[in-house]
Amino acid sequence: MCLICLNTTKRKREEKMNKKIRVHLFISGRVQGVFFRENTRKKAEKLEINGWVKNLDDGRVDIILEGDEEKVKKMIEWTRQGPIFAKVDKVEVEKEEYKNEFKDFKIKY
Repeated sequence: MCLICLNTTKRKREEKMNKKIRVHLFISGRVQGVFFRENTRKKAEKLEINGWVKNLDDGRVDIILEGDEEKVKKMIEWTRQGPIFAKVDKVEVEKEEYKNEFKDFKIKY
């Protein structure tokens, strides 16, 4: 591969990594009482994603994620499985406008 092609590919990859996105997730299944929120917080911090996670009264888990597009996509994939005792039936993903609203990731109560 030529040097110009390598530089172009590297630049495109860097641009994609720097693209910031925001998504709102609703996770359904056995997702409460299985440390879903705590494991979500740990995974988000590891991936340097900001936002929050909370339980909903209807049994779902509600998550807002903001960060690098590729890292957020990895986080979404993780939520499809969740922690060891979870049984995820459905992950709803709503794309939202990136707001840079958060400085860290928190569990909301």
